[in-house]
Amino acid sequence: MRALSRLIFSFLAVLLLLSVVNCAVIPLERAFPLNNRVELSQLVARDQLRHSRILHGLVGGVVDFSVQGSSDPYLVGLYFTKVKLGSPPREFNVQIDTGSDVLWVTCSSCADCPQSSGLGIQLSLFDTASSSSARLVSCSDPICSSQFQTTATQCSQSNQCSYSFQYGDGSGTSGYYVADMLYFDAVLGQSLIANSSALIVFGCSTSQSGDLTKTDKAVDGIFGFGRGDLSVISQLSSRGITPRVFSHCLKGDDSGGGIMVLGEILDPNIVYSPLVPSQPHYNLMLQSIAVNGQLLQIDPVVFATSSSRGTIVDSGTTLSYLVQEAYDPFLSAITATVSPSATPIISKGNQCYLVPTSVNEIFPTVGLNFAAGASMTLKPEEYLIRSGFYDGATMWCIGFQKVQGGITILGDLVLKDKIFVYDLAHQRIGWANYDCSLSVNVSITSSKDFINEGQLSESSSTREMLFELIPLSLITLLMQLIVLVEFQFL
Repeated sequence: MRALSRLIFSFLAVLLLLSVVNCAVIPLERAFPLNNRVELSQLVARDQLRHSRILHGLVGGVVDFSVQGSSDPYLVGLYFTKVKLGSPPREFNVQIDTGSDVLWVTCSSCADCPQSSGLGIQLSLFDTASSSSARLVSCSDPICSSQFQTTATQCSQSNQCSYSFQYGDGSGTSGYYVADMLYFDAVLGQSLIANSSALIVFGCSTSQSGDLTKTDKAVDGIFGFGRGDLSVISQLSSRGITPRVFSHCLKGDDSGGGIMVLGEILDPNIVYSPLVPSQPHYNLMLQSIAVNGQLLQIDPVVFATSSSRGTIVDSGTTLSYLVQEAYDPFLSAITATVSPSATPIISKGNQCYLVPTSVNEIFPTVGLNFAAGASMTLKPEEYLIRSGFYDGATMWCIGFQKVQGGITILGDLVLKDKIFVYDLAHQRIGWANYDCSLSVNVSITSSKDFINEGQLSESSSTREMLFELIPLSLITLLMQLIVLVEFQFL
């Protein structure tokens, strides 16, 4: 019977090894440090570009947003992370984007793609011939026959499954799909176990146009975290490699950065709201808006989800956007609340205010109320943008842009300094205000039958978790069984 005890030990070891691949840790960096000044009109143009991509493929085609903006410089943050692809692994800087599905990087055969970046990063090119594990996805592959949001799959004459992403202003990228290894850090106990890997399908871009060709904001590609089957989170979770949940906490201060986890960040203050079913994006049911605790008179129908309306959470959008029917009463309520302490002023088409003291002393909190009783409280810095000085006072401008008959989009202006949990297993999104420079508790399961907590810091040098990937009761039972067997045969 001693063989039985050895068998139990072996079973326990296998469980521990299997649990290693259940969580991946991704460090984040800010694409533009907050002390870099850019023109507001550039940010609006960038957001308009991605919104055209978001809406492409919806019923009725591309919806052009009517956007108000200013050319005044202001402080901005865009977030990207590093991924390792191929054999031997090569590192790529890709923008975090919850508004699209596909991970794609620039191919070595791309002739019109950026060769340098104004972000201070070294651009890399993916070469399928240099990776011993790379294979091209053929037209007969089930992935090629599937239709994904914003993705046009087609077959080339060489039997390669190719794609083309077309944007509303003519910008876009095209290329072909590749299956190759993705390398990431798997976590067990207090140690980071490197060199974990999984086979995934991603895009290899051979052509880029429009805004993607500009060097000032160039990265190696885009990391889509959308709800579609081709997103990395969907590919990994469908094979049981990671849970069907991912989380981020984006720092809003000057240093930027943050945390991205293929797992669930835990916090007692997180509130959840259900995702709108059968939507390609992370649509939430926004029901009302309150300023200083007072509900605004807004017809809820303007927030109803349809092919051209609704509310989307999108980490790839820099600013945030409100439909006109909600924007106008929102702006009126803010102005009425701060008068006469702050002086309203129009700066190049934007509603701004001259503030003689701290905005937190003058401006109210804003509440976004969602389905299931979940509310998101915005501090003044999460709906205002500091735009310099005027006449001896600090000028703050409304950071929300007005959209006529379109979709409300919650971008980085709102998402920063919060934990966000995308729980695909339970079709919900959760959030809580948080200092993203602190460590976080993380679970790699999407079930609350047992909670596995750990400590994860945003710093790459201190990214350590205390995961308990197997219920303590199971381990205890196995150990007691071993002791019993050994005792009976002494």
